[in-house]
Amino acid sequence: MLSEFRNRLRQPAAKKADSAQQDVNEEGLEGTSALMAWEISAPDAVYETKTQLNPVEAEWRERIYQQLLKVMDLSLLDSLEPAEAARQIREICLRLLDEHSAPVSSNCRQLIIKQITDEVLGLGPLEPLLADHSVSDILVNGHASVYIERHGKLQRTDVRFRDDQHLLNIIDRIVSSLGRRIDESSPLVDARLKDGSRVNAIIPPLAIDGPSMSIRRFAVDLLNTESLIQMGTLTPAIALVLKAIVRGRLNVLVSGGTGTGKTTMLNVLSSFIPHNERIVTIEDSAELQLQQPHVVRLETRPSNIEGRGEVSQRELVRNSLRMRPDRIVIGEVRGAEALDMLTAMNTGHDGSITTIHANTARDALGRIENMVSMTGATFPIKAMRQQIASAIDVVIQLERQEDGRRRLVSVQEINGMEGEIITMTEIFGFDRRGMGEHGEVLGDFRPTGMVPAFRDVLAKRGIELPLNLFRPEWMEA
Repeated sequence: MLSEFRNRLRQPAAKKADSAQQDVNEEGLEGTSALMAWEISAPDAVYETKTQLNPVEAEWRERIYQQLLKVMDLSLLDSLEPAEAARQIREICLRLLDEHSAPVSSNCRQLIIKQITDEVLGLGPLEPLLADHSVSDILVNGHASVYIERHGKLQRTDVRFRDDQHLLNIIDRIVSSLGRRIDESSPLVDARLKDGSRVNAIIPPLAIDGPSMSIRRFAVDLLNTESLIQMGTLTPAIALVLKAIVRGRLNVLVSGGTGTGKTTMLNVLSSFIPHNERIVTIEDSAELQLQQPHVVRLETRPSNIEGRGEVSQRELVRNSLRMRPDRIVIGEVRGAEALDMLTAMNTGHDGSITTIHANTARDALGRIENMVSMTGATFPIKAMRQQIASAIDVVIQLERQEDGRRRLVSVQEINGMEGEIITMTEIFGFDRRGMGEHGEVLGDFRPTGMVPAFRDVLAKRGIELPLNLFRPEWMEA
């Protein structure tokens, strides 16, 4: 195949290519970057890259790219290993640059070749962002506006697509590789990249200002308890209590808004599960990274092009009960599966863990009520709340605060029922004092002084928690 490319390269190049292929949309190409070296400044500043192509160099990149499409059958690359495909693209691009005597420096040549390779084999302008492990979210708001989230703060980048069609091509490349489609008849899609990153894309006519896409990055480096303590998410005392809660097989609900670190907390909590237990995980998009040897991972399946074949979380939860699990870990409850989750927790599957979107621990219980109602089951309110109170033992509330840090702001124990109200006791809380000079949130993690009832339950299971863990400083004095 390579010899065929070389023979075609030896043919005289057309001196006057089609003007439609040589015109460059400078507005779309200017500032397209390769090396994402970011300057840290104010949160709302535009973060510029240190290496980028000027308009003339961007025009040469587009010209070489169009010539590459003429001399190389890109469909043949599917049969090659990625490294070999990249090598062949690099060799052909170098020959084209030499053949046309492109007036660009050696450094710019490498940059042009890298961007062309990313365009052919990867996700084009997004490849440098995907290679940056400090980026947790990539948000594309049309072809000329790309934001990222780094360290909990949104930052604008100088990454650009040529036009909306260029962005549509990248989106189509993502979803088609997963056996999905996106077009006017099906203008939105939720999928997962090969590395586990979650992708949501929506296109016109639903997206008024052009195609939009968000990528929630898959964590490469697993965070552990020590990492969360160093990041200020929790304290050693809280970590010790959480470990005892999981080891003691209490049912845990992790609550928080979008991007508060619920999945990270779920991973950390799951790391406390003994290695001799059988764990079944259920997720919409597989994100959990459990390290135990006996784990069965289940993932929902969307409907196919004909609208058939969908497998929901509720079906997977029901099926998991027949798989002899010691623990059931649900990535997030979002609908009718909440009833089956409560049933599992109340019928011998102790130690189950799940997450939910809610702003407070009390709101989390209210959301579960609403989800159970979605099943069409006609429970009396009191009976439904009794089932919730008996199923869930502990609610952990997370929050992403103004300084970008994700913190555990409350640990609450569910005590039971008083009349028709579920009673809760806060064990730990984050006492916020205000804002610092540099925009950091000031505050301390403090025990409330309430000794949880589950301390006695854990003691009977051989897990002792010292009383001083729950005593605030004034009680110590």
